[in-house]
Amino acid sequence: MAINDLSKDLMPIASNTMADIVEVRLREYLKKKSFRPGDALPKELELAEALGVSRNVLREALSRLRMLGMIETKKKRGMVLARPDILGTFERVLDPLIIDTETLQDIFELRLVLETGLAELIYIRKTDKDIAELENIAKKEVNHDNSFRIKNEIAFHGKLYEMSGNDTLKRFQIMLLPIFDYVVTLEKKPTKGKVNHMDLVQILKTGTKEDFKKGMEAHLKPHFDRLK
Repeated sequence: MAINDLSKDLMPIASNTMADIVEVRLREYLKKKSFRPGDALPKELELAEALGVSRNVLREALSRLRMLGMIETKKKRGMVLARPDILGTFERVLDPLIIDTETLQDIFELRLVLETGLAELIYIRKTDKDIAELENIAKKEVNHDNSFRIKNEIAFHGKLYEMSGNDTLKRFQIMLLPIFDYVVTLEKKPTKGKVNHMDLVQILKTGTKEDFKKGMEAHLKPHFDRLK
């Protein structure tokens, strides 16, 4: 009998383990019942009996949800739905020494795209104090070696993320620092755009949001050009 004929009559066997299936079922259950962070989950024994699996299988599935920060155990309350740390898993593996070159490039591009889009939030939340601090950072970069230049570059752009007022963006920037440092260190010579840090500070003082977007794009253009 031909394989094509057999495939019409036999459903392929899923490669999922029991723990895989239980994990999916638990996710579906949490969504269906509209669980919110802090809500208590049923006891292990109750879940295992309802799913028709052993407690060992259930525990393996639950351990995966714990690793993702989806559930946690509280004293006197048992398992509760946690507030997931959406960047936690990403943060653990974001090491330039274990990431392939193509992924490093993608992440570097992601950072460049994020920075060109910061203007929207910065112009809503910037203060005179922020701009003064940014200007002090920019003034320090003159006539220093490449090592200091990289540190100063990170400090300047880190301040811009801080000015956005978005904690997740700020944390993401901190996570990307090793990637940024690694890629910039590999550059044969320092890349400088037509718009420098002091130019960006001046735009923040007197220019518009659109002026800042264009300025940031010109500032980062050498990095984009290097990726082509």
